[in-house]
Amino acid sequence: MASAANPGPPAAAPPPVVQRGIVKMVLSGCAIIVRGQPRGGPPPERQINLSNIRAGSLARRAAASQPEAKDTPDEPWGFPAREFLRKKLIGKEVCFTVEYKTPQGREYGMVYLGKDTSGENIAESLVAEGLASRREGIRANNPEQSRLAELEEQARSAKKGMWSEGSGSHTVRDLKYTLENPRHFVDSLHQKPVNAIIEHVRDGSVVRALLLPDFYLVTVMLSGIKCPTFKREADAEVPEPFAAEAKFFTESRLLQRDVQIVLESCHNQNILGTILHPNGNITELLLKEGFARCVDWSIAVYTRGADKLRAAERFAKERKLRIWRDYVAPTANLDQKDKQFVAKVMQVLNADAIVVKLNSGDHKTIHLSSIRPPRLEGDSAQDKNRKLRPLYDIPYMFEAREFLRKKLIGKKVNVSVDYIRPASSATDTVPAFSERTCATVSIGGINIAEALVSKGLATVLRYRQDDDQRSAHYDELLAAEARAIKNGKGLHSKKEVPIHRVADISGDTQKAKQFLPFLQRAGRSEAVVEYVFSGSRLKLFLPKETCLITFLLAGIECPRGARNVPGLAQEGEPFSEEATLFTKELVLQREVEVEVESMDKAGNFIGWLHIEGVNLSVALVEQALSRVHFTAERSPYCKALLAAQDAAKQRKEKVWSHYEETPVEEVVQVLEEKERTANYKPVFVTEITDDLHFYVQDVETGAQLEKLMENMRAEVGAHPPVEGSFVPRRGDFCIAKFVDGEWYRARVEKVESGGKVHIFYIDYGNKETLPPSRLAPLPPAFSPRVLPPQATEYTFAFIQVPQDEEARADAVDSVVRDIQNTQCLLNVEHLGPGCPHVTLQFADSKSDVGLGLVKEGLVMVEPRKERQFQKVITEYLNAQEAAKSARLNLWRYGDFRADDADEFGYSR
Repeated sequence: MASAANPGPPAAAPPPVVQRGIVKMVLSGCAIIVRGQPRGGPPPERQINLSNIRAGSLARRAAASQPEAKDTPDEPWGFPAREFLRKKLIGKEVCFTVEYKTPQGREYGMVYLGKDTSGENIAESLVAEGLASRREGIRANNPEQSRLAELEEQARSAKKGMWSEGSGSHTVRDLKYTLENPRHFVDSLHQKPVNAIIEHVRDGSVVRALLLPDFYLVTVMLSGIKCPTFKREADAEVPEPFAAEAKFFTESRLLQRDVQIVLESCHNQNILGTILHPNGNITELLLKEGFARCVDWSIAVYTRGADKLRAAERFAKERKLRIWRDYVAPTANLDQKDKQFVAKVMQVLNADAIVVKLNSGDHKTIHLSSIRPPRLEGDSAQDKNRKLRPLYDIPYMFEAREFLRKKLIGKKVNVSVDYIRPASSATDTVPAFSERTCATVSIGGINIAEALVSKGLATVLRYRQDDDQRSAHYDELLAAEARAIKNGKGLHSKKEVPIHRVADISGDTQKAKQFLPFLQRAGRSEAVVEYVFSGSRLKLFLPKETCLITFLLAGIECPRGARNVPGLAQEGEPFSEEATLFTKELVLQREVEVEVESMDKAGNFIGWLHIEGVNLSVALVEQALSRVHFTAERSPYCKALLAAQDAAKQRKEKVWSHYEETPVEEVVQVLEEKERTANYKPVFVTEITDDLHFYVQDVETGAQLEKLMENMRAEVGAHPPVEGSFVPRRGDFCIAKFVDGEWYRARVEKVESGGKVHIFYIDYGNKETLPPSRLAPLPPAFSPRVLPPQATEYTFAFIQVPQDEEARADAVDSVVRDIQNTQCLLNVEHLGPGCPHVTLQFADSKSDVGLGLVKEGLVMVEPRKERQFQKVITEYLNAQEAAKSARLNLWRYGDFRADDADEFGYSR
């Protein structure tokens, strides 16, 4: 039987492999997590447990899924052991050897500080400080274990750490996992930095922090930013793009580091804060590296300057880093000169839009970025039977417009385009919008949108988080809105909203007629030009009178603009657009002064407009954009107008570009056999009718009328009439209360069944329809027997009034503009059916009013055969021929009388 061979000596175990890594986290006094170097993403990591020693366990919170379980506290000296390792190892390079691995995969080994095993032995350091002990049952049968036993005995003798006297209860933390009132807790710290240790990083912008020295364990969200997160799907966490990278970025810099945290706010039980580290602000770093985006809802509480966060985000966007890899800037397609430029403000459209003039001369509409103007809330505020006037009917719209107008009109501003909002089509609730250029507009370093919002005259738009089309100063706008809300400014005020009762008397002949004397007596009135219809036709707002009027420039004749008549598009005269543009640039939305002289039959006021010492009528003539009208002859500005016109004629520009001086044809005078009587007397023209008749008062009896009116009003004031005491009948004399609140003598002309009474003011010639309550008996002491009615009716001699309604209205408008409420000289030429026919002269220039109408082509001459009138008729006919040659008004289409006299209502 063969004998078995003796086995040889056992083979020597291979030496443990030395591995290296960086300490990411210290789990306890005897366990750490080591990671490798990152290569294209978060690096691999592994847990290493220190072999042969044991340290106290750290506290553990009971699982939420086990309601009966209790929190486990720290074991004595467990936290000091963890802190000893944390301060020594976190972020440092270590080398380690794995001695053995359990079936469950736990690895035990030796850890050395540094690049090789010659560095500090971490397990020995813990035992030497009395923060760990040798594991029970391990014999000192090798040099390492013998060394641990020796160090433990030394620590025991020196009474270090766990070997000191007492139970070590003072090393057990009183951990607080929840806050009963997070908002109160945050407010109590008054945004002072709190010392803390970052215990866990949930994602790049959410951490779990241990606040010292009271051991509050709280979750902190970084104020102002948000990183990609991990979403739970089917019991697994799925990272959004760059979520893992962002988490590693924060972990590698903050996890288990000593930091300071400024707790800034509490939002829905979430604590918002900023983490301060000696090496930098992690919030700004995450943004700058493209790991996070700014969030509007929390950036307002960020205490280190929201502009720094926006700048960091902008840095990453420009370089298309990480989450911004596909980013396209809102103004990427614009040239630099179109992104930022200086322009002059020409018009304020509403509370969030302006029209500017570029250096090229073009006009461009600019919308203020990220703000919304005042608007109507609900339907109850608006009367459905009345047309909405947004400027006056929407609360604070007028104040917002005025703020912008006073700040910007005529000023140069800096425009920085933030984004271009594309055109949108209409929906059931939202109207269509054309493409809009949205920009930040500043003047003198002041952001106009921010100023508007801070006064509560606009609100800030809210956006989706991924909507980048917003103001570059969006955070300042939000802060301004917060201040306005806090201070109760404008739209956020609890006071009653301001109401603007603005009367629009444009085109309302009756109201305009009543208003005319007040404006004439006022002299120069302050006004704001609200709209420019043409070079000489404007809409004005009179602040003191709180009314809107249509205003025509006196003394000039501007080229007519294009007009759209139903079924016909009428082209404008040459240079009409240039005249309109000139007037717009000079006066639109500016504060001006106006002198009202008269009005036309359509209720438009006529007069002179001045802006900063410049007469607009004269300016238009100087620019060769208008001609002088013959009515300027009696105005104080006649010399300036004629001088400007002569200079323009010499230059042969614009309306005078084809000007040629024409010799004046001499007309053979007809010798008069009988002298015409010329006995002119002064009169005051009080009323002009639609058929070109007019009423005048004799200037010589004016004092008697004034005295009678004064006495009559005193009598009525002392014995006020009883309402309803007067029963009006046709032909009765009475007194009537006019719109100015005064009583005047009148005659009843007609009584309607509905109670309306048509009356005629016997001293002024105007008519009105009134309710009986505004009428009263005429006291006998003031009857027509005492002083006859002072208004006498006349009509013009030697002219034919156009039968065509539009042509007649033009003639009447001209007469109203020239002579109503003015003193003239009157001469009766001959009697006629209904009233005498007269000639009128202007009191100052002595020029013939009727002859002026003929010169303008507004009326035709009425031929008369009486020899005493032949000299006057010849003058009138010569004027008519000149108007015909110039194609003025009636004659614009030539001499129509041959074939169309009957159609047009004229006879030759």
